[in-house]
Parts: sequence; structure tokens; C-alpha cells
Amino acid sequence: MDQSRITAIQPPKAVEGGRISIQGEGFLLDQPRLPEIRVGDRLARVVYASPGCIEVIVPSGFPRSGSYAVRLEGESSDAAILDVGVPIATDLHQVDNPVSDRDGNLYVTYSGKRGQQVPVSVFRVRPDGVQEAFAQGIVNPTSLAIDPDGQLYVSSRFEGVVYRIGPDGSAKPFATDLGVACGLAFSPDGTLFVGDRSGTIFKVDRDGRAAAFASLPASVAAFHLAMGPDLALYITGPTLSTYDAVYRVDAEGAVTIRSQAFGRPQGLAFDARGTLFVVEALAGASGVYRLPDGGGPELVVAGVDLIGLTFDRGGGLVVCSADIAYRFKS
Repeated sequence: MDQSRITAIQPPKAVEGGRISIQGEGFLLDQPRLPEIRVGDRLARVVYASPGCIEVIVPSGFPRSGSYAVRLEGESSDAAILDVGVPIATDLHQVDNPVSDRDGNLYVTYSGKRGQQVPVSVFRVRPDGVQEAFAQGIVNPTSLAIDPDGQLYVSSRFEGVVYRIGPDGSAKPFATDLGVACGLAFSPDGTLFVGDRSGTIFKVDRDGRAAAFASLPASVAAFHLAMGPDLALYITGPTLSTYDAVYRVDAEGAVTIRSQAFGRPQGLAFDARGTLFVVEALAGASGVYRLPDGGGPELVVAGVDLIGLTFDRGGGLVVCSADIAYRFKS
């Protein structure tokens, strides 16, 4: 094995169950068994192998998020590094992005089946990692957003209502009659945008008055919204098409297509530099893609059944599957 070496890992980040590609030279495949690959001290399952590429499934059980060496059996080099995100919240039912507040708290949901009343609607994960019940009584909590003043809001796709959540977790209706309300985003002036997955984007003023703002094709799942640094709204809404669009809606409500490279795009968010990131979840093989201006999608996080993502104030990344939230080290 001394002739073999790893040259690159793609993508550079992953969570448990994600499929990564280990690129290199001289991988020996004419042996009684496939080469052994370890991420840190954990054995990874090989699912594909060629002389220049080995693909593995990232194992579980890492004690903390951070950088782990990826080693080929018999190789001592630590040059190949994978950033691994670890679970920080479990037993969830996420439909959209989590959100992070200015104090470093993360908010996630248990949405449940249509019309299901669950014991806890919104969980809070404190900066020390403690997951606690935060808000109750909201049927099918779907999308979360925080306004410019730091106030948390959550939509109910069952009721067509957006609730304002108090510091004590109490929920009060803020805007009503919003259809199948999913997808929330605030503009810097405090205007709220709400996606009705049957095709309407609503614009809601600070007093909770809603008006139709833009129209899009209906979604079979949910609308996902993000406000861009250009003050345009970016939206995904999976349909039954092979490829779906990432839409851009300007301040006048004019709709254009930012990208049409994704199958079943889900949550989307901008980092502190203004770069757009999109979750793709086609046929259960999901990942987070960077979508730079003027460029095509670049896979940056591998995972399974990913739904949404958010960046905290320190630039740290959190990604969510339907039932688990994972945090990457900042």
C-alpha cells in the first residue's frame, strides 16, 4: 500500500451517513479485500472503489464536531481532512430551516403529521448544547424566522397562520389566512414574506396585514424562503419535475430563475459573505451546495435526507435532516 496516496476529499464536510469521495492514486484493488478507510479512528464502509477513487459512507459516533484525518490502510499521512458535523438535537420533525438567534440559541421544530397536536412545537438548543422544550400548542409548526428586532416567528401550514413567539415561548397569532403557510423570511425593514405552497408569496407588514406579492408554481412539499443581500427574495419549492428552480423575486415582485440545476431543492440560506447555499434532496441522496454568483453548484456537505440549514452569528453552520440537527465547528 506504500504506492497509494490520498490527494483530495469531496465534499470537504459531511455528517453521519453522508457519502464522500476519496480521490487519489494507486489504490490497490486486486487484493482479497478492499482497502480499509478510517475517518479519525472510525472505520468507514466502502461503497465504490477504483484505482483513483474510493467512495465511503461516513460513520457515526464522533465525540465532537471538527476536523478528522481520513486515512487509507497503511498510509500515515494526515493531509486528507474531513470536517464532520455532529448531532446537537434529535427526535425532531423539521420541514424547513432551523434558525439561530443573536444569543446563539438554535430553534428547531417538531411538525408532525397533518393536523397532529404534538407535546412540543418548537425546541430551543442553548449554546451549551442543552435541548429544551420552548413553545407548545402550534399545530404543524413549519417554518421559522427571526425579525430584525430578534423576535421569533413560526408558521403553521395546517392553520395558515404565522405566530409570534414570546421570550417565554408563548405563541400569539401575528398574520392569518395565509393558505398552506410554509417558508418565512424577513427583509431588513421588518416586512415578512410568507410562502403558501399552493403558489402565492405573501407580503406582511409590521401590523400583520398580508397582501399577495408574487406567484410561483405550486409545490408538492413546501416553499423555502431566504432574503438575499441584494434585498431580493430567493425561493425553492419542489414539484414533480426532474429539476426545479431556485427563484429570485425582486422588490417589485418580478420573478426570475436563479438556477435550475437542482432536483427537489429544499432549504436555502446566505452566509455572512452573501453566498447562497441550497439543500438538494433528490431520491434521498441529499447534500448542501454552494451556489456562487456566476457559477454552478458545488457540493460542500454530504448527508442523508437533509432538509434545511442555517448560519449562526459566528459563521457556524447547522444542517438538519428531518429528525436530527447537526452542527459544524465554526
